[in-house]
Amino acid sequence: MKRREMLKAMAMVSAMAGIGPMEASSAQPGGASAGAGPVFELRVYHTNEGKLDDLLARFRDHTLTIFKRHGMESVGYWTPMDEPLKGRTLFYMLKHPSREAATANWAAFNNDPEWKQISAATNANGRLVAQTDSTFLVLTDFSPRL
Repeated sequence: MKRREMLKAMAMVSAMAGIGPMEASSAQPGGASAGAGPVFELRVYHTNEGKLDDLLARFRDHTLTIFKRHGMESVGYWTPMDEPLKGRTLFYMLKHPSREAATANWAAFNNDPEWKQISAATNANGRLVAQTDSTFLVLTDFSPRL
């Protein structure tokens, strides 16, 4: 994905999530420190051709339940309305108690037997996701609390 497309997409997701566009970096003036309070993880999944519906079904039917089991709080899930991302991209945001908790949550998720089974089954006819982008964010001191 080109940098311009990514910045545009991040602004769109930030607006939908109710956070300002400047929260993409914890180094912003007036921002919260990286160690204070919860952290938010913005994830972008770029699917292989024709695989977005399968990915959405996997999230709807399986992934959300497994996330919850491992302490991964869903903030929101979005698909773009406009090209070039429409029909092939999933944006979502998770809330973790801390960056360390996020690392532990993902380790537990990736080792979950149910996840391993679902992932293998849903990727059997070709991988659903071509590329994953992950960005950790902290709320600024002036942001509404999520």
